[in-house]
Amino acid sequence: MDAMQTTALDPVTVEVVRNKLDGIANEMELTLLKSSCSPIVKEGLDASASLFTLQGETLAQAVAIPIHLATLIPCIARILAEFPLETMREGDLYCMNDPYLGGTHLPDIAVIMPVFARGRPLAFSATMTHHQDVGGMTPGSVPTHATEVFQEGIRLPPLKLREGDRFNETLLKILRRNVRIPETFEGDLMAQVAACSVGARRLAALAENYGDNHLTAIFADLLDRSETMTRDVLRALPNGTYRAVDFLDNDGVDLDRRIRIEVAVTIDDAGMTIDFAGSSPQVRGPFNAVPSGSLAAACYVVRAITDPTIPTNGGCFRPIALRLPEGSIVNPREPAPVNARTATIKRIAGTILKALANAAPGRVPADSGGELLVLAFGGERPDDTRYVTGELVAGGAGASASKDGVDVIETDATNCMNLPAEALELDAPIRVHRLALRPDSGGAGARRGGLGTVREYEILHGNVRFTHRGERHFIAPSGRAGGPDGAMARAVIHRAGGGEEVVPSKLVTTLHAGDRVVMETAGGGGYGDPAAREREKVRADLADGKISAEGAKAYDAAPIG
Repeated sequence: MDAMQTTALDPVTVEVVRNKLDGIANEMELTLLKSSCSPIVKEGLDASASLFTLQGETLAQAVAIPIHLATLIPCIARILAEFPLETMREGDLYCMNDPYLGGTHLPDIAVIMPVFARGRPLAFSATMTHHQDVGGMTPGSVPTHATEVFQEGIRLPPLKLREGDRFNETLLKILRRNVRIPETFEGDLMAQVAACSVGARRLAALAENYGDNHLTAIFADLLDRSETMTRDVLRALPNGTYRAVDFLDNDGVDLDRRIRIEVAVTIDDAGMTIDFAGSSPQVRGPFNAVPSGSLAAACYVVRAITDPTIPTNGGCFRPIALRLPEGSIVNPREPAPVNARTATIKRIAGTILKALANAAPGRVPADSGGELLVLAFGGERPDDTRYVTGELVAGGAGASASKDGVDVIETDATNCMNLPAEALELDAPIRVHRLALRPDSGGAGARRGGLGTVREYEILHGNVRFTHRGERHFIAPSGRAGGPDGAMARAVIHRAGGGEEVVPSKLVTTLHAGDRVVMETAGGGGYGDPAAREREKVRADLADGKISAEGAKAYDAAPIG
């Protein structure tokens, strides 16, 4: 019998355990990042760690990527469906990435480990990492012109990666033969294994201290408490149905066709229901988002508009219901391509927030730059070794009622980091000539939108397969409360032999030594009347080069000096 099994729960113990769980998740995340090999993980931080109950509800999550943390939920459910709990043994590891079986897109591989205490299953330790390459038709596995999921990389249904202490070498051999940089791939996969092992050890030690039955009771209490607190916040919002519409530039295949995201958010005593009726049918290109992505966006929004002191776990998500029309952009039919679903998830999150601006006036910021510009480069170094590398480039954040938007920052459901120029230059024969703020890109307003960035790259060696997956090239980030829109993104290729090519937001092409690519990401929307902005703030922006003399005219007709 557990030493503390019969002890009634007390709030102090519950809070201590909650913080220990958060600490375990963050230690898992740190282990994963510090052990990884690829720039997209160790510099871009495109990886996540979490703990789950045996029923598949989130217990604790690292401060990481919201898309991953919500999309791990259906991964756990699918693995339990394939491998019943009673068949699992201590040391077992499971992996999967198939978006039509609970995953999100093929580069995001989930590694999940059951945690045992005194020989009995207690919880799950889980990680998700964006792998630099998982095969498919282009280096980096983010082909913007894919028309079916089979072109995007290797698909993994729920599989056993390790049984006890023995890895599935057959599976590992198959994986190595299907990716372009097998050493990097396996290094990142083993970093996930290490992180899961850390989580399992720490959680087992916690059970040794508190008793596994007592700990399970605390898990249930934490989930119920978060649910109650979240419902209380939602009840404080006025009941009603709130609607909004936004668009993606295109799907990477039909470049002149906008993609519609439409939501009707209903708040009532049952919680929050989000209906996507009216959204575009599924598209030919890879911007379809499977249901796990829509769930990720909705979970992020609920956390963004509710009390930040509420413990973030599965209880927060119980009041959410989704209605996803089958065969739509938010619930495609197999084998529709999905690798670019990040842009769609971000637009879903932004559209839900836009709808809720009417329910929570003053609490929802203007639109962000609305993109996570994904760049992928694949080629050979002068020593004939192969490389696949890339960047995750942010735009500006939307301004809020009280603050200017943050410059060049990943917002909402992604949260990745901008890579240092040195990391890219060390990894591949590419030179970064320019990395700067983009003046005048933030929407004017009483509070100015955050600035986008300007980046310029030169290919130094060989022929390079290049993927550019951008957004907001045709539809500007909206301002709020009378604030103007942020500037749209743009990109140009300057060929070494002369001539320029405008990049149409999505492009797969070949670059050659001497070619240069210049990218300018979108700025965030402004908030409030620009004429209401304090003169000293306008002067400071001028002095800092964030706005030009021409841009300053948007704030008032009167001279600023």
